[in-house]
Amino acid sequence: MMSPDLQRIKHIRDYCIAIAETIQRYGNSFDVYAADADYQRSVSFSILQIGELSAGLSPEYKQETATRVQWGPMKAMRNLVAHNYGKMDQSIIWETATVDIPALLQFCNEQLNK
Repeated sequence: MMSPDLQRIKHIRDYCIAIAETIQRYGNSFDVYAADADYQRSVSFSILQIGELSAGLSPEYKQETATRVQWGPMKAMRNLVAHNYGKMDQSIIWETATVDIPALLQFCNEQLNK
């Protein structure tokens, strides 16, 4: 049976994949992203969920993997999306989706393939 931390990592991976699929569907262009509210909501919701799931990881797991993933900023991004959505700089969300999420997906895959 999978540990609770790895179960959360699996769900985080699923949201990373959802972001990648959304980008593939709509296109890898910030201009398209910035002009489409549905695109923005889809990516933002997945980022919010990733932050929420990461908050439930055990302190031991977070400490063990701290050199690979910055868990604190992940939760902070969740809070920004949840509480400041209408005021969020969309370029920050876009950068998260196109730079940080692929790296997080790789991390999750490595953890799940151990």
